[in-house]
Amino acid sequence: MKKEGHPDYHIINVVMTDGTKYQTRSTMGEAGHTLALDIDPKTHPAWTGGAQTLLDRGGRLSRFKERFKGFVK
Repeated sequence: MKKEGHPDYHIINVVMTDGTKYQTRSTMGEAGHTLALDIDPKTHPAWTGGAQTLLDRGGRLSRFKERFKGFVK
């Protein structure tokens, strides 16, 4: 394989939103670079579950249930 075709992996520091730090390998920046995250798995609703609720407003789900209400007991 060509040597110039592979990225240069090196150790960088990652700082989470709550201030915790860890090291990981990356192609970003130079060795020892610090990446400060704006969002992370500890704070973002996509990872924490958030306050998402499923609301049925008379749409497809209601029409489906109405159509097949006597089919399954």
